[in-house]
Amino acid sequence: MNILISLFTKPLYTFGFFVRTLKGVGYFLFRGRVSFKILIMQILFTFVEALGISSLLAIGIGAAVNVIGIPFLAKLSQERLIYTLLITIITRELGPLLAAFIIIARSATAIATEIAGMVISHEVEAYISVGVDPIEYLAVPRFLGVTISLFLLNIYFSIFGLAGSFLVAQLFNPMPAVIYFDNLLQILSIHDILISIMKSLGFGMIIAIVAISRGFEVERASTEIPVAGLKAVGAAFAGCIILDIVLTALYYMSLI
Repeated sequence: MNILISLFTKPLYTFGFFVRTLKGVGYFLFRGRVSFKILIMQILFTFVEALGISSLLAIGIGAAVNVIGIPFLAKLSQERLIYTLLITIITRELGPLLAAFIIIARSATAIATEIAGMVISHEVEAYISVGVDPIEYLAVPRFLGVTISLFLLNIYFSIFGLAGSFLVAQLFNPMPAVIYFDNLLQILSIHDILISIMKSLGFGMIIAIVAISRGFEVERASTEIPVAGLKAVGAAFAGCIILDIVLTALYYMSLI
């Protein structure tokens, strides 16, 4: 019975927390100078420090598409379709999702355990006692930081993946860079860019809200801190995959 109640109350709680955080964004933009440093540090940790692993994954995905796709398509005399595959896999489908997975692995656990530690140590109560809104001071800058970081990391992943795949393509079909990128730009459409942006922003908001809300859910025991991190990771993965399925289905339905 408790499990059934939890299944209904958890989504409602998370949605309510999301609405409350959105309300706090306006206050943060006008009077958030004190917590502006938290926003900068969150972007530094979530975006800048994730560039290394993102570069490796982006090159790996681009290389895999070229290594597998070019020889196969050559047998069918459809080598030009490699550009469609690159845009579809890196920019539209796998790129945003992998960028989200990187941030979940790095930041979702960190944010959830950090907030949970503040709750257990009564730091959040101290903020409330002196009139500081913990949502505005703690949640909003992390929410904005993660969302902005995922948006930027998705752009970086796409550019680096497509550019890196050019180097691999030279091993199979050497061509001038101008021709390669001109072919990519001819395939790339505004719909591909928009769906990629929508996914990155949606994933960023889901990861941030889930991680922060799971951190605030803890009560008194210090053993709840790692559990909050694990719950945040699991819920963030599930939320991002569900949103990806929904947005992808809507994208292809709009093309019919």
